[in-house]
Order: sequence, then structure tokens, then C-alpha cells
Amino acid sequence: MSLEIKVPPVGESITEVTLSSWIKKDGDAVQMDEVIAELESDKATFELTAEKAGVLKTIAKEGDVLPIGAVVCVIEEGGAAAATAPKATAEPATVAAESKPAATAASSKETTYASGTPSPAAAKILAEKGIDPASVSGNGVAGRITKEDALSAQPAAAKPAPAPATATSSPPPVKAGERSEKREKMSSLRKTVAKRLVTVKNETAMLTTFNEVDMAPVMELRGKYKDKFKEKYGVGLGFMSFFTKAVTEALKDWPSIGARIDGEEVVYSNFADISIAVSAPKGLVVPVIRNADGMSLAEIEKAIVVLAGKARDNKLTIEEMTGGTFTITNGGVFGSMLSTPILNSPQSAILGMHNIIERPVAVNGQVVIRPMMYLALSYDHRIVDGRESVSFLVRVKQLLEDPARLLLGV
Repeated sequence: MSLEIKVPPVGESITEVTLSSWIKKDGDAVQMDEVIAELESDKATFELTAEKAGVLKTIAKEGDVLPIGAVVCVIEEGGAAAATAPKATAEPATVAAESKPAATAASSKETTYASGTPSPAAAKILAEKGIDPASVSGNGVAGRITKEDALSAQPAAAKPAPAPATATSSPPPVKAGERSEKREKMSSLRKTVAKRLVTVKNETAMLTTFNEVDMAPVMELRGKYKDKFKEKYGVGLGFMSFFTKAVTEALKDWPSIGARIDGEEVVYSNFADISIAVSAPKGLVVPVIRNADGMSLAEIEKAIVVLAGKARDNKLTIEEMTGGTFTITNGGVFGSMLSTPILNSPQSAILGMHNIIERPVAVNGQVVIRPMMYLALSYDHRIVDGRESVSFLVRVKQLLEDPARLLLGV
């Protein structure tokens, strides 16, 4: 009897997925709950497992876009059992006869297809890193190199080039004008991001207001307490927790910044679920810190560490990336000085952080050098007025330039 393996439901808003790679191949014997393929939605990557033991018969191909409930493959009974049957029926005549097949089996295990062979996803990652699969130890079934092995693999140190065999030897000449191009199919995540960005630009009245903040007070506070903070809480004290805390306080004064349009209604939230933009291997993802308005700086930092780690390992769930009320993005980590962030629909506002640059500014009639950062608040003018957006950004600036207010709530 055969069993059809179908695309499982992965979220309310997801209607289709892409078959990114086959972990097992057509005709392979598989065990129950063994990973056989990787599927990719517009928000996350997840694994497809065998629902029973047997022989795999693939139906869909890598790169196919499949609706929820579509048949991906069929598992036929008998394959896995047949592979193990000889062990149960064979009766060796002598002890010497037993040892020889054992040695042969051990040898064949070392040279199976899976041993030391990367999965398609792992092979792509290793190729991008320029790492030889032979130098990576596999932790998958029968020693196969998994995607996690590839993500954690580091390229070996470059060896010095060998000396030329003769004084007259020289590298082959490169042909002038040699050029090449490579085409890659857009991932589901990238296609969805592209579609959503265009939708936001076309369907919202997006404007951006700017301000600048003197980061010296926050930097001095971090410098004074960062060691004690890490010793007590086990995490570093970063800028993102200060900005998250400042945003949650400012949202209490200007709730329309955290509101959203739903049909002909405006929905206001009495909580702050802050989305944090994180760069992941397959593109930008935006995990959510739930109830950030009730968290301390340490709790925010711990939440950021957990979510960022999941993002790097492609382990974020759909629930962890949906439902935010406001987004913070930090282009400053890449060196950005100023930008206009695009709204994370259906949210109505997003705050952009930028690079900290020492610049001359006037303080009390004197020109001094201060570590300054530009802030950019993009907002939907349909429900956020200019007065509210400017006042919100000024409030964030005040809280960052006087961090004691974050602790006192004033």
C-alpha cells in the first residue's frame, strides 16, 4: 500500500510553498519521520518528513510552486523492510564467515552515497562559502552533511601558493573581454518581499520625517555598566534595547503611530509588539518581540538574541514573524548614514536607525564634537498626521538623550 505525502498547512495567510530541495532521492528507502525534503514559504523554510517507512517516489520537482494540500511524493511500503530483511534471515555457517560480512558492511557504510555528501541546500551554502564538502563533517543520517552543518562550517585558512616548477613557467593568459552571467530563480521569500514593498508604495500615503539624536548619554551609560550588565544578565547591553524601550514609551503618548487600518476602521492596540528587522541568509526577516512595553532592557536584549539566532539558522516560525505593531530597522550596522525605510504592512510606522558619526554640533553656544545619529520615521499619512509623527520622533530623541527617563517613565 502506498501513502501520499502532501504539503501541510503552515499558516493562515500562506496558500502555497516552493519545493526548494529534495533531501532524499527518488527510489531511496526512508524511515518514518525522516526528513525527505525542504519546503519554503514566503516567510520561512521548513522540513517535510516521511509519515511512514518505505520507498520514496517523487512527484514534484525542485523549484515547483505547490498549493497547500498538493501531493509532493508517494511512499510505497516494503522498501525499508526489504533493506533490513537479509539480516534477519541470514544464518552464517562459522564465526569467521560472520566477521567477514561485518567488515564488508562497515566498509560499505563509509562509502555510501549519504556519507560525506551534502544535501542540496547544504551544497548551495557550501558553494557560496567556497568550502569543499570533503572538509565538512556531516551529522545527518549516515553521515550526510545537513544544512545546519553547512551554515556552521568555516572556510579553511588559505595555503600559500606553491613555488613555480621552473623559472620560465607562468600562469595561462586570461582572455581579454571574458564575461559571464548567472541566473537564479527568485526565492518565495524574495518574491513576496518584492510584491509587498511595491504594494506598500502604491497603497499607502507614506511620508518620512527626520531628526538627529546625540548618542553620547546612551554610550556613556553602556560604557559604565556593560560589564556588570553582562555579568548579571548573561547578555550584552546594545543600542537596540534602548531604542525599543524609547519607542514603547513614545507609543503610549502617540498611540496612532502603532495603529493600523483594517477596512474602514482604525485599530488601536494597548500593547506594543515590536518587530525587529534582521538580516538572514535568505533575505530580510522581521521577528516580533511580544509585549515589549512591559519588558526591561535585559529582557529585550535576551529576546533579540534568541530571535536573531533563529533568523540566522532559518528556524523562525510564522507566529514569530507576524502581528507586530511597530518596526525598528538598523541600517547603521551596514554603514548607512541616512535612508527612508519602507513600511512593514499593515503597520503604520517604522523607525530607521543609522550610523553613529562624530560631528561638530552647537551645544550651549559652543561647537563641540558629539556622536550623532540620524533617525528616520516613515509613516502612513492616512492615519498619522504630521504633528503626531514629529512629536513621536521628538519624544524618542528626548528619551535617548536622557536615558534616565526610560527608567523613571517621565
